[in-house]
Amino acid sequence: MPQSFHLPIGITSGQTAQAARAVNGASPLAGGVSGLAFNAVEVQAGGQRHQLSHQQFRDSHPDIFTKLTAPRHEFAGLPMSEPLVMGILNVTPDSFSDGGDSFTQAAALTRAEAMLKAGAALIDVGGESTRPGATVVPPEEEWQRVAPVIQSLVKQGVKVSLDSRNSLVMKRAIDAGVTIINDVSALNHDPRALEVVARGGVAVILMHMRHDPSTMNRAPFYQDLLPDVVGELAAAVTRAEAAGIKRDNIMIDPGIGFAKNSVHNQSIMANLAGFHGLGLPILLGASRKGLLSGDANRRVEPKQRLGSSLAAALVGLSAGVQMLRVHDVFETCQAVEVWRAIAAR
Repeated sequence: MPQSFHLPIGITSGQTAQAARAVNGASPLAGGVSGLAFNAVEVQAGGQRHQLSHQQFRDSHPDIFTKLTAPRHEFAGLPMSEPLVMGILNVTPDSFSDGGDSFTQAAALTRAEAMLKAGAALIDVGGESTRPGATVVPPEEEWQRVAPVIQSLVKQGVKVSLDSRNSLVMKRAIDAGVTIINDVSALNHDPRALEVVARGGVAVILMHMRHDPSTMNRAPFYQDLLPDVVGELAAAVTRAEAAGIKRDNIMIDPGIGFAKNSVHNQSIMANLAGFHGLGLPILLGASRKGLLSGDANRRVEPKQRLGSSLAAALVGLSAGVQMLRVHDVFETCQAVEVWRAIAAR
């Protein structure tokens, strides 16, 4: 039986959503994240699409309906009822948009301080670039890059996420006080990663990717993009739970730009709300990515993609994503504040 994709449609917010819910004309999206509600669902499978009202969908797909509508548990102590901003801190010389900017401990801590002051709820620290074609970094070297930054931030009481694929780095970071592991391979790269995260009892972000950074964007192909991606994420969640990771400790990321071309990325962005069907919080990592659109966005340097990054963030907010992973924290937090004020009307 082919995997299906369930897209909430007719999404409303503010007083409109409240009125629709009051007369049973709509259901809350992910527990009403940002006050959002939906009144119908488009079911996609095998290249076919059909629409059901939210009541028809509840009757015919009760398990998925519950996942679409249930409130999300706190994630690593963070509330999932409103969108949060995660600040990117790459302690690398070769990341695609900011390689070298925060490579020294002093520069990294200065940038982290600025992102926290601008409104970041947490800092995502990474010591290995996973851009397309990136060079593999030995785990020991990766740890040496991130260790002093992580240790300093944790000592200051900052909530820290580790962006890593390697169990050695994960284990040491957890021992140092990191509470979230953000793995682009969905704990599939390193055979010991599942065990390390499960034993550590920390939260984890499982991102969708095929292959590895050096090969992922060589003519990526999907039989049926959205059902394929959500199905592979569901398999990653099942694998994590089987290893002993609590479901409440899992967040998913559809993996914009990872094993996907611009058409794939645009389709995922246009259908983000369907990923709520997994019943888990969603992280959107679209910041400064050139594969969000065609040549116009790719022709400019990554640091000149603030406009496209904010556009992607607003699309994510309208789809009810709970976390935005971004480089430009100040501008994104400003956009989130304005969007929330308007959406609440």
